[in-house]
Amino acid sequence: MRVAVLNVVGLSPSVFARRRSPALQAFAQRSGGIRTLEPDFPAVTCTVQSSMLTGRRPEHHGIVGNGWYDRSLGEVHFWKQSNALVRGPMAWDTLRERAREAGGPAPTVANSFWWFNMHSSADVCVTPRPQYRADGRKVPDCWTRPSDLRDALQRELGPFPLFRFWGPAAGIESTDWIAAAARRVEERSEPALHFVYLPHLDYCLQKFGPDDARVDPEIREIDRVFSELERFFASRGVKVMVVSEYGISPVSRAECPNRLLRAAGLLSLRIEDGRELLDAGESRAFAVCDHQAAHVYVRDPADLPAARAALERSEGVERILDADAQRAAGIHHARSGELVLVARAGWWFAYPWWEDDRRAPDWARTVDIHRKPGYDPLELFMDPGLRLPKAYVAGKLALRAAGMRTLLDVVPLDPSLVRGSHGRIERGTPYAPVLIADGVHDGDTGPLPATAVHDAILEACRS
Repeated sequence: MRVAVLNVVGLSPSVFARRRSPALQAFAQRSGGIRTLEPDFPAVTCTVQSSMLTGRRPEHHGIVGNGWYDRSLGEVHFWKQSNALVRGPMAWDTLRERAREAGGPAPTVANSFWWFNMHSSADVCVTPRPQYRADGRKVPDCWTRPSDLRDALQRELGPFPLFRFWGPAAGIESTDWIAAAARRVEERSEPALHFVYLPHLDYCLQKFGPDDARVDPEIREIDRVFSELERFFASRGVKVMVVSEYGISPVSRAECPNRLLRAAGLLSLRIEDGRELLDAGESRAFAVCDHQAAHVYVRDPADLPAARAALERSEGVERILDADAQRAAGIHHARSGELVLVARAGWWFAYPWWEDDRRAPDWARTVDIHRKPGYDPLELFMDPGLRLPKAYVAGKLALRAAGMRTLLDVVPLDPSLVRGSHGRIERGTPYAPVLIADGVHDGDTGPLPATAVHDAILEACRS
């Protein structure tokens, strides 16, 4: 049986409860209902996708967040794309091994925008990959295998809408593009197993929170995309499964662990042109913040008590995981911090260390996912302090078009704007992720571990 696994990011019982997704609800009824998942901690994109695809926990596959500190380089790296970072075989590797053992042909696999897609063992890959020009421009583009697929897709669909995929203008256009690309991949390659990433809900749920009426039209949009894609796959005899990596819960407050560590004298800064930059390698302790989780890297074990004491003062920190607690949580790995923070419900962790916004790095007000040593959901917002934001952006783009370098500094620095987050393990709340597929209940209605998605995929391919 050929299978398509659709990752509808942010889908949770709270989304279904708003009754704005008739196609998804009808699909769930046909499939026997919705099974909630308990993701590995932290419940973030890269970690949970890796757990689903390998059937292993972070302590084994090594993806401890969307980013982490590389101690050998003295640098924080976020959103790296090489599949070599993930330890362990993927579900499709296991599927191929079983086919070889049975004496059959190796099944073909396509990956449309799930993460760690580059240089993987999948036959067909499509993933965002901007061009970073020497003059500072970021040009929308994608990376594909085979390489000619890149030109074919962008010739037919237009350039990948990068600035609709992330940033203040993020919207349904990028999800529509991915869905259209997935249809072209299916028509061209007819893979036995196809992974498709549909990110649209991620944007509105983080901006407004899951209980705000402004998410309702966005739920209708993702339901439309799902409906079109599910009908397309069904018409070609492809069985559809739906998963989400995490649900998004409401938040109203942010904690900045790096400011706590700075106040304790553990953070080191480098002053450049009057701006304060984190000097990670010189810091006695600093935090890599990732939604509702944070890895705290402590250079000298003797500083662990001081770092813990500084962080325990925060109302927003629910738990501090040392090495033993990390082992119990399945996240103890060489990439993990010496301490790992779990946010209290209603809180999230922001990366800033500066105490005066005038001293913030120049890139703090820009969309710059690779330079920032932490995840920044404020990149989804346009600074409300801009009087004429469209005119301001148009002026900046005109300068760039004229060949002049200028910062597109439109991102606000106020963390109170963010109203939805994820990363905690949601138990007993309507904000857990879900799995919708035939036969996933078997009389049991309790949550499944995210690692069980691996076996559910293999079972679906076998049926």
